[in-house]
Amino acid sequence: MLTHRLATGMTGFERRVLTFDAPGAREFDAAGELSIRRVRADPRLGAARNAILNAAAVEEAIRFRPDMVLCAHIVLAPAAALIRRALGCASAQYLYAKEIGNRPRLAAFAVRRADVAIGLSGYTVDLVARTGLPRASVLVIPPGVDLPADPSPLPCAHPTFVTVARLQDRYKGHDVLMRSMPLIRERVPRVRWVIVGDGPLRGELEQMALSLGVSDAVTFTGPASDVERDEWLRRATLLAMPSRLPGGDLAGEGYGIVYLEAGAFGKPVVAANVAGALDAVVDGETGLLVDPTDPVAVAGAISELLLDGDLAARLGRAGAARARTLSWPRISGRVQDLLLERLKRGATA
Repeated sequence: MLTHRLATGMTGFERRVLTFDAPGAREFDAAGELSIRRVRADPRLGAARNAILNAAAVEEAIRFRPDMVLCAHIVLAPAAALIRRALGCASAQYLYAKEIGNRPRLAAFAVRRADVAIGLSGYTVDLVARTGLPRASVLVIPPGVDLPADPSPLPCAHPTFVTVARLQDRYKGHDVLMRSMPLIRERVPRVRWVIVGDGPLRGELEQMALSLGVSDAVTFTGPASDVERDEWLRRATLLAMPSRLPGGDLAGEGYGIVYLEAGAFGKPVVAANVAGALDAVVDGETGLLVDPTDPVAVAGAISELLLDGDLAARLGRAGAARARTLSWPRISGRVQDLLLERLKRGATA
């Protein structure tokens, strides 16, 4: 989503996008205004798919002769570096979080070979610094958010909070939220938790709900469209996603666009006091930051917002105001201004 919003918003450039093919891509591309080339590569090839996409990127650049290459993921950094060197154009590298922990040497290479590197948060910069590069190597520009056409709340029969995330990464905190449910239920007996999203962790979470005796208060929506996700955000009192830091050298939440999406609907959030959430959520102003490993702390913050309507409304209003300052047109404009300024200075050696 980030790459698409940037590409559509940076109208000061003639833009050409290269990416993988995907189900429904032809219809998606036909409905937009971007020039998009899709590369077919069997997902079963694994990392070899990235080599195919790198080769296609170099081929496309030779034809297109770009002034600027915006590399949206470090797996394409080899192609971006080669294009920059061969054609003398400038390059920009985007960084998030997880990919830096997974491939620290490639992340360092990507930053060194780019004229400008953009990270989503201070946490992203911290991760890059761990590779040995100076913090000043990466500029922070947060992601943007799509402002809803209708953010007005919808009625809901029960006090409800929602989590929006694929059930794939354990660090997202669904397990801690599940352990917090009995505690929340003690204070808010009619509480409902709606889990928007699907993935391989669903079965495990359903078993947790049964063993904890809260399955009647937990709803799994399964795969949900953007419209369905937005309807749940409109119905819920708050969004909760206390993403923690994974074990080992892996990275957690780079930012958390869903926190901004909830704010755009006027909903407060409960998030973690670590990683990218420190940039995405203003503690005590747009949401509450808690220890993401502590079910008691998580339950306390959620219960407080469910029971204190004035507090929830105040934080929600502030979240909506902040979302307006971080709308995608504003963010894509900031990135465009940065890239155009970089072009004026010329590519570095």
